Order: sequence, then C-alpha cells, then structure tokens
Amino acid sequence: MELRAATVEDADAIADIWHRGWHDGHAGNVPEAMYKYRQAEHFHTLANSRIAITTVAVIDDRIAGFVTVHDDEVEQVYVDASARGSGVADAILSHGERTVAETYDVAWLAVVAGNARARRFYERSGWADTGSFEYSAETEDGPFTAPVRRYEKRLR
Repeated sequence: MELRAATVEDADAIADIWHRGWHDGHAGNVPEAMYKYRQAEHFHTLANSRIAITTVAVIDDRIAGFVTVHDDEVEQVYVDASARGSGVADAILSHGERTVAETYDVAWLAVVAGNARARRFYERSGWADTGSFEYSAETEDGPFTAPVRRYEKRLR
C-alpha cells in the first residue's frame, strides 16, 4: 500500500468510493431529505473540490481509500469495501492525525450516530465520543444540518 497526495486524475475513483461508502454508512441514519443531495454527481463535485486536501491509499495501482483533512478536522475517511480489513483505514486515519498534529493539539471528526462500524473503528483508534452536535453538510441548495456524534483525539 502506498499513501500519496491525490491528483485530479484520482477524482473519479475518490468520488465512487465516497458515494458508495456514504450510502453504506448513512443508510437509515440521516434525515430522509438528505438523500436527494447525495447522488453520484454530488460526490464527483466534492472530490474535485478537495483534491488539495486529500490523500489516497493505493494498492496494486488502484485507489483503495482516502482521507481529507481540513484544518483540525479529519473531514472524510473512506475505504473501498473491497479493501476493508486490509489496514487501509488505519493507515489513512493515522495519516490524517499526523496532518492535523502539524498545527493542532486535538483533531475532531463527525460520524452519524447509527454508523456503528465507523464508531467502533474510531474508538479502537483512540478517538473519544464527545457528544452530539448538528453538522452543517454541504448541498447544492446550501447547508443541510444533520445530527452527528463528534469524536476527538488529543494528538500531542
């Protein structure tokens, strides 16, 4: 596995992983009205807009996962279903933590309460659930507020 900075050529693969992963982790866990904003085209737009803050994990010349970091937030952590259990999630999350630690003492991320698999993963990785809050998710019509759990990790 190789971690490297994302390029524009990676955007389609990132968007596809993000789209499938979002629906896998969020199905039944977010307000129904949000689904209309989370179609494939939306993820392609987001992936392209975040190339500069995205790192990809590559296995056998194929993108297996990615992490985006925005300031002190580990904003997105997604692994292709075919790469689950391969160590990709640990590698990209650790990379996100190191990136945040370059500037901040504490990192945070948001996860929907019903995404038990992700919550277990973050907790095993030393992240603490610090409570619920309303996350402002981007949509084509402006921000959409969704209830999530805030996780934090002291990095230094």
